[in-house]
Amino acid sequence: MSSAQWNAGQAHGEAQAKTEEWVKSAQNTANKACDKMADSRESAQHGKEQSAGFIQQGAIDGVKNTLGINEKK
Repeated sequence: MSSAQWNAGQAHGEAQAKTEEWVKSAQNTANKACDKMADSRESAQHGKEQSAGFIQQGAIDGVKNTLGINEKK
């Protein structure tokens, strides 16, 4: 094998290793982004549930006040 062939083979191997490294890095970045989206979605759902409970309680209190049966003095 000539020196040029050996150098070409070495360069090819290094390029392939670098490509695999980039692919793994991109996969890790994509996985982190997916995890953050899932966390954000869970947080938004929790906030939505809390808001709904607050609004419902306010509506119940409003009806009780209107009817004069609210226990708050």
